[in-house]
Amino acid sequence: MVTTDGVAEALAAPQDTGQAEAARTRRAPLSEVWRVGRVRMAAEVLQLSRNTGLLIFTFAVPVVMLLLFGSIFRGKIDGTSATYQQVYATGMIGMCVINGALQNLAYTVAAERHSKALKRLRTTPMPAASYFIGKVASVLAATVAQITVMLAVGVAVMGIRLPTSPGRWLTFTWVLVLGATACSLLGIGMSSLIRSENGSAIVWLPIMVLQFISGVFILFSQLPKSVQVIGSLFPVKWLCQGMRSVFLPESFKYAEPARSWEHGRLALVLVAWCVVGLVLCLKTFSWRGRDDG
Repeated sequence: MVTTDGVAEALAAPQDTGQAEAARTRRAPLSEVWRVGRVRMAAEVLQLSRNTGLLIFTFAVPVVMLLLFGSIFRGKIDGTSATYQQVYATGMIGMCVINGALQNLAYTVAAERHSKALKRLRTTPMPAASYFIGKVASVLAATVAQITVMLAVGVAVMGIRLPTSPGRWLTFTWVLVLGATACSLLGIGMSSLIRSENGSAIVWLPIMVLQFISGVFILFSQLPKSVQVIGSLFPVKWLCQGMRSVFLPESFKYAEPARSWEHGRLALVLVAWCVVGLVLCLKTFSWRGRDDG
């Protein structure tokens, strides 16, 4: 019986150079891409589950920050039936997507490039698309797990009520899929900016700034108008707004700058950033590091 580990190791093992080059130059059938992609999915998720330190950090930080903000800012927001705690809970759900799909993916891809793991993978017959399928699958698995934890804390401590309408869960699904896709593509593209093992601040700093100007930690409507305009250009603001539309009372939409959830514009912006992320991946992604021979 062939195990997932065994298949993953076989994919990562160096192959004959001529065979690898021929495999790369021919267009792999879609069925082959998905077959190998499923193996990569299993390998990536298994690898993630064994990284205890990363899991503790990934799950603990959002929960601690939610409890911290929830204990400092209390009370209802004027003109709505929503509380500050509920708004912060939805913001932290958005943060889970951003950190998991963008920040962590940029770090892990850059680390694999610097360790020459990407270079070794590129010498195998594995289609490049299968590698990306595995990465995105691991991101989605971790993100869904984080969101589940955040919702449990939000329901137990922050007064979040889970939607009973199928329409809201449908909104949650397409916002999550579009947001995670856009952030995953941007994360893979931005991994090329991390040129050394100590270069993570290049990605961490702009992401942290975006969170502050996009309504994760501060109510978006309370930000200066100029900051709102800048924040509206990026996907983080729209991702968080989509999550607010799912988990907050309908009355809160009147606290939004447009006094509406703007689902149509929200979808267009996230799709546009999916395209931007894809272009960035195609233009900047490299299997080799700067020092690779």
